[in-house]
Amino acid sequence: MTSGSATYRIRLRRTAAIAVSLAAGSTLALAGTATAGPGTPSATESAPIAKGLYQSAYSERNHVLWATSAVGRPPVTQSGLVKVDPRTLKVEATYAPPVSNAETGAVEAVYGIAVDDEHNTVWTTNTRDNSVAVYSQRTGKHLATLPHVNHAREVVVDEKHDLAWASGFGDGTVVAFDTRTYQEKKRVTVAGSSPAGLAVNERSGAAYATDLANDRIIEITPRTKTPRLIPAGDGPLSIALSRDGRTAYAAGQAEGALSVIDLRKGVVTKKVPTGAGALSVTTDPASGRALVANRTDATVTVVDPHKGTVVKTVTTGANPNHVTTAHGLAYVVEKSGSGPEGQDALRRFPVGR
Repeated sequence: MTSGSATYRIRLRRTAAIAVSLAAGSTLALAGTATAGPGTPSATESAPIAKGLYQSAYSERNHVLWATSAVGRPPVTQSGLVKVDPRTLKVEATYAPPVSNAETGAVEAVYGIAVDDEHNTVWTTNTRDNSVAVYSQRTGKHLATLPHVNHAREVVVDEKHDLAWASGFGDGTVVAFDTRTYQEKKRVTVAGSSPAGLAVNERSGAAYATDLANDRIIEITPRTKTPRLIPAGDGPLSIALSRDGRTAYAAGQAEGALSVIDLRKGVVTKKVPTGAGALSVTTDPASGRALVANRTDATVTVVDPHKGTVVKTVTTGANPNHVTTAHGLAYVVEKSGSGPEGQDALRRFPVGR
């Protein structure tokens, strides 16, 4: 899944010194090691963040890692939008979602997340409330709740076209909202589908959703009224795009593998075994590598998608749930409960070249 901040990054053009300070600025203790090529160890670091972590997204504009947390089954009364310093992995602030049911105390619990650096906001999916929400990055203030996204699972931002796309897992819909006005702009329904992961090509404006129920990708382009359906791997739950937008990478939860998909031809060109419970996939723009979080195996696999080979496998804490990258570093949300008060953890490691 793209981070949604590509447009802002191009304008901002941060220097390589930021990446160096990111890698060197931490005072955390060594948390583990990973196999990085032929016998070369690569350190990983982790820190407790909050109970019930789900996903994270990096803000280039503010140099902040945002994460979502929600604890327990309905009525969910403990949830937060968490602001993390990516240098130190320390929590800077936690913002509580609004109450959605005064009688039960349930809140508008947040799960999926994307950053809109163009408008300095954070978008979340409120899965149990069938909605998405918008928050200010500057203050953490809740700005809007947008309803009618059935079992909203993921959200991704296209800054170039001022759109936020959300997947409605519950009724086969993919919905686009205007990131300036918060008005619904487009709604596409594919009968019998279960849209889950999302990615967007900011150059073309095309949006891609994995269809978990039918082992395929739903492609929605600005010029076509009918979505194109592209085969993917077994149980595709998460999706990311190559830098040029011509290739998709899908994490197949059922088969524990990464599928490399030629979007022009509409075919799977490679399958790379990564590990049991392949749940989340992202890319590292600098190296072009794809990273897959394998929840059951408690690993993250770094893949060279051009060669179709595994570069390295990083051992994580229990239940890695989501992975994202920034400046050559990977950030892994672990639903491990390993913190001193039962908090889930955030792990960081260098992707490598």
